[in-house]
Amino acid sequence: MLPSFQRSILKPRCPTTYSPSIGNVFALFEPPTNPEHDHNNENGDHMLINRVYYIEGEQLNRVQLLASENGRKRSKLEAFTSFLWKIVALSMEDSDNCNKMCNVALAVDGRSRLSQGDGEDKEKLMASHFGNILSMPSGSKRSKELKEMSLSGIATEVHDFLQTATTKDHFLDLIDWVEERRSKPLVAIAFASKEMSVMVSSGTRFHIMDKMDFGWGKVVFGSCHVPSDRTDCYVMTLPGPTNNNQRLDCVHAFANETHELHRVAC
Repeated sequence: MLPSFQRSILKPRCPTTYSPSIGNVFALFEPPTNPEHDHNNENGDHMLINRVYYIEGEQLNRVQLLASENGRKRSKLEAFTSFLWKIVALSMEDSDNCNKMCNVALAVDGRSRLSQGDGEDKEKLMASHFGNILSMPSGSKRSKELKEMSLSGIATEVHDFLQTATTKDHFLDLIDWVEERRSKPLVAIAFASKEMSVMVSSGTRFHIMDKMDFGWGKVVFGSCHVPSDRTDCYVMTLPGPTNNNQRLDCVHAFANETHELHRVAC
């Protein structure tokens, strides 16, 4: 499939119109007047580090079952996001961030949504579009509340905020909203404050490792690159190169959060 550079497929409506709910997803970026010291400071727990975690399909299924205990089946991405949100909250409760706000955001691809009901040609055009078409809905809870919640309860929170950004109308509204602010920097609402936030992105569109062969066999392990100087917490979840039921999770997070992941995994 050849990439498409047609910006016209994301043309705003005239006149522009959008729901006020877009303000719950994105905001204008306001640079801090007094920037804090770099996250990668001498305090080990507040150093941002990169880790890659391999999750067996059986473990992922178990997390999904726990997230679906209230009778509502949750997707693997919803289950994993719920698990990660709780892990971050637990690490906060064990540190000096006790009972503070903890945010999680999910990147939602708008390609398939924007082509809904417009025929196969529009679907192919959107699928080949070069560049991101993303919304970033998020949830916000105090770490103490998340610590006390069941995984299925957290999964319900994730499911509910995710549903606000899974429709064609949402992305049409988002295009119009951005059009009116084109000259201004924007930021996902989860990262608009100094509260603890983590972004989760699904790498299912990058599932090409099973097709790669440089002459010495198929790839059995791979990861995405996260710049070490990135100052936000970010997790990319990728399908395993040899089994779609497995996951590779590329994590860029604070040391105390990765310590909590290690503790729970063991």
